Parts: sequence; structure tokens; C-alpha cells
Amino acid sequence: MKFEIPERKKLVYEMTLPIRWGDMDAMGHVNNASYFRYMETCRIDWMGSLGSLPHNQAQGILIVNAFCNFYRALEYPGDVLLKMYCSDPARTTFETWVTMQRSDQPGVICAAGGATTIWVDYALQKAQPLPDHLRALVSDAPAGKVIE
Repeated sequence: MKFEIPERKKLVYEMTLPIRWGDMDAMGHVNNASYFRYMETCRIDWMGSLGSLPHNQAQGILIVNAFCNFYRALEYPGDVLLKMYCSDPARTTFETWVTMQRSDQPGVICAAGGATTIWVDYALQKAQPLPDHLRALVSDAPAGKVIE
């Protein structure tokens, strides 16, 4: 099943990661599980840039589901440019999307994925309303636009 990334979304974060030798599989390309690790690293770095790392907060994000569409293989050596977008904030959730491309091949998307992200109280293990500052951050995309 292929999931489509919506046109209406807001760019909230970019980062570059080195492709490590250990990220590859026996076929000589980045293992599928590594793409999920790249997306996780991007989400956590983004949350850190907001001062909301999960390990030092009473509330924060959890992932409800995740997917990845693979278009072209990433291979060592090189760097992967990750662009993270957000959309569709609801009472306790919002969607996150990540595109992955080699830094030396700008505009060529190798993979794209996403996750439904929920805001929770960690101690209670219960969903909580999105904080106002986070809602404002993920809510600003006008219809049909990508804000970069």
C-alpha cells in the first residue's frame, strides 16, 4: 500500500545525516529500517530544537503509526537531507511527513514517509490537547500550499 504525502503541509525542520556503512544491507543499499531511524532522528532533533525532548518533559509526542514509501535506493557513502513537514492538527494529534534525498542530488526524493503524532502525558499515558505553541507551529499552511 502506498501512502500519499499531502500537498498542504508546512516545512518545520531540515537536517543532514551521514549515511553510515552500517546502515546498508547485504544488497548494498540502505536497509529499509534505517529510513525509519532517519525519520525518528529528524523528529527528535526537531522536538529538541523546540525545547521538548521526551526524556526531560512531563508531556510530549508519541507515534501512533508510521509509513515509508521507497523510490530510489540510498547508498554509502553520502549524506541524506531530511525535510520534515507538519499538517492536519487535531485536538491531540498532528501529521508529520519527512522527505529524504541525497545532499548531492537536490530535488531527487529517494524516500518519503510520515507518522501520526499524538501529544501525551507520559505518566498518565493519556492523550492531551496540543500545547498552543505547538498547534501554532504546525497550523500555518494555507490550502494547497507548502510553506518553506
